[in-house]
Amino acid sequence: MMPSLSNAGRSRGDGAHGVRARLIILQVLVLSLVITLFGRLWYLQIRQGDEFTKAAISNNVRQVVTPAVRGSILDDKGRPLVANRTTLVVSASRTELLKQPDKGNAVLERLAGILGIPADEVKMKVRLCERNVPQPCWNGSPYQPIPIMQGATTEQALAIMEHREDFPGITAEPTAVRAYPGPEGVNAAHTLGYLSPVTDDELAKQKEAGKNDLQRSDQVGRSGLERTYDIDLRGKAGVTGLAVDNVGRVTGTVSETPSVPGNHLVTSIDARVQAVAEQQLQEALLRARATFDAGNTKRNFAGDSGAVVVMDVKTGRIVAMASAPSYDPNVWVGGISKKDYDALTSPKAGVPLMPRAIQGQFAPGSIFKVISTSAAAENGYSVKSNYPCPSGITVGGITFNNLESASYGDISLARALEVSCNTVFYGLSYDMWLKAGGLKGKNHPMVDMARAYGLGAPTGIDIPGEVPGRIVDQSVRRAEWEQNKDNWCRLSNDPKITGQEKLVYHENCLDGWQFRAGDAVNFAIGQGETLVTPLQMARVYAAIANGGTLWEPTIGKAIVSPDGKVVREIQPEVSNKLPISPQAIGYLQTALKGVSVNGTARGVFAGWPMDKLPIGAKTGTGSVQNKQSTSWFATFGGPADGPQYAVVMMVSQGGTGSGTSGPSVRKIYDALFGVDEKGNIDPAKALMPAPPTTLPKINPDGTVAPVAAYTLELPGQAPPDGPRAAVALEQVGALPPERLPYRGGRYV
Repeated sequence: MMPSLSNAGRSRGDGAHGVRARLIILQVLVLSLVITLFGRLWYLQIRQGDEFTKAAISNNVRQVVTPAVRGSILDDKGRPLVANRTTLVVSASRTELLKQPDKGNAVLERLAGILGIPADEVKMKVRLCERNVPQPCWNGSPYQPIPIMQGATTEQALAIMEHREDFPGITAEPTAVRAYPGPEGVNAAHTLGYLSPVTDDELAKQKEAGKNDLQRSDQVGRSGLERTYDIDLRGKAGVTGLAVDNVGRVTGTVSETPSVPGNHLVTSIDARVQAVAEQQLQEALLRARATFDAGNTKRNFAGDSGAVVVMDVKTGRIVAMASAPSYDPNVWVGGISKKDYDALTSPKAGVPLMPRAIQGQFAPGSIFKVISTSAAAENGYSVKSNYPCPSGITVGGITFNNLESASYGDISLARALEVSCNTVFYGLSYDMWLKAGGLKGKNHPMVDMARAYGLGAPTGIDIPGEVPGRIVDQSVRRAEWEQNKDNWCRLSNDPKITGQEKLVYHENCLDGWQFRAGDAVNFAIGQGETLVTPLQMARVYAAIANGGTLWEPTIGKAIVSPDGKVVREIQPEVSNKLPISPQAIGYLQTALKGVSVNGTARGVFAGWPMDKLPIGAKTGTGSVQNKQSTSWFATFGGPADGPQYAVVMMVSQGGTGSGTSGPSVRKIYDALFGVDEKGNIDPAKALMPAPPTTLPKINPDGTVAPVAAYTLELPGQAPPDGPRAAVALEQVGALPPERLPYRGGRYV
């Protein structure tokens, strides 16, 4: 049956409408896509055009960095402790090497023959440092000349430059590297510090912070003054932008920023005093090794390490600071080898890399008694009274003896310091412990006083790596007990250890948080768990000498621009004031001077002109478990109207303070004030009766102008012999006496 005409028309009409609808939808989609495309093009080309243009340009620009000349580190009179020297550096252009048919292998092999080093080592130095590529490798830009050898000889450089056709991409040019002139034979490696290349982590952190101070080719300070004042010393590297094509060939220079040299650092270190301190520390070590230990070990003392600090008591500035064993700082120049680094960190060699003046922690022994005396004087124990000094005292069933079991009867606190009577301080500390509540007490006055003197915390010296030492009280004990009690309880049942060890662990397991009577007794004489650094004890004696001010020790004095302008002066800062009355401090000063005249240091200072240059001193012999005793000698001294310096020396496994460290400290004072063996003062031979009050003048050309180092104190005397004084003054860069005004018994 055929469909009707009307039905057929409707079918055709519906089909046409469907087609039109689909076409409209398609047109809308196409129009939307076109609008979206044009919108995206507008966004990319107009809205973000400049940004993407810069990015495109940067993809075709490579940077070549010109390192800045690093500033020098100078002593207080302008002598360079760290400078720069010019050396021939052989470098390779990786870009030029890659143009060779064999990627430069033949060139590098010929270069290795000239330099006298293995070809594989040369090839490793020019490869780029990537995630799985070990050292040696190049951490800088691939467009930067890569140093192959520093300190090349003139003959090696000529062999390369005269046969350029055999060494494409290889250069031999003079370059500035770090140098250590060592004025007066100074080492000072631990104080000065060293450099090493910047790391990927440092660059990443810098990028996150939005900075661009560091370049891949930079060397940065890693320790000592080099690290603390790195930003001042480093300067700013120059950057040249090179345009390159799609295969990496340089087509031109886009931009060029010159390098800016770093500033100089003037320090409070005096090279001549530093040299004497280093020499005397070595003499003390040798003295220890030549002395027989008649005590426990029955062999000569090991004298394995030591440190000495000379501090200006009026400002806290460090005049000299040395640690032993030390090392040659040149070992870091050009990158340190694994062999050399292992030697610096070897326990068998005494870990020469460790700066013991700020990181060596030792029991202070009797030099700690000034703190115990301070605590007694401020807690109701009269300095006018006498106290019993028996040969021994029994506390908690344990007898604590005097050194060599000497008994002096009832004596004053001053006399107890002079003869270093342990039992006087044992008794005082035990009495304080009882009054503070015994086992239930919280604060022991001597512990509080030790903290007031700054022990148990870093001094804040301006070189990194300082350790806090250790001062133990109830709070410290409880924290450690909570951390270790489970292990102590486990070890108390360990069948592999001795019965005595089991007993100790058992007691610690039960009540290891308690500050016992025995702890208090040992604490009074700087034993037990008390640990200090030589720098901390130098600050303690400086505070006693200056009337109670704890300075924050500093070495940096000023930042000076390359053309001689003072950028900023580094002023000393007061850390704290001792909670001690002026009368108590005066009593301590007098008592310590008595140690040098009538006490354990009298042999060291025999013949010293005490009337003109009084010296306060304290000897110390620190006991160390399973080791020989630690030698300590702590002092302050100077003119009669006020001490100028604190000098503290420590020798590990060195024996007594007076026998080992004392004679060397005496020689440091001899050099400072010009005192001869007969006790005569010769101002012309004095290295530094007082620190200089002015900065050395740096000329615009970078040279250091001579400066007067000090004033020659000559009270009541005629001017010294002209030629002799002239020699002494010229040695420190001052004008000769005939050109110096003479007023009030001194050259000014």
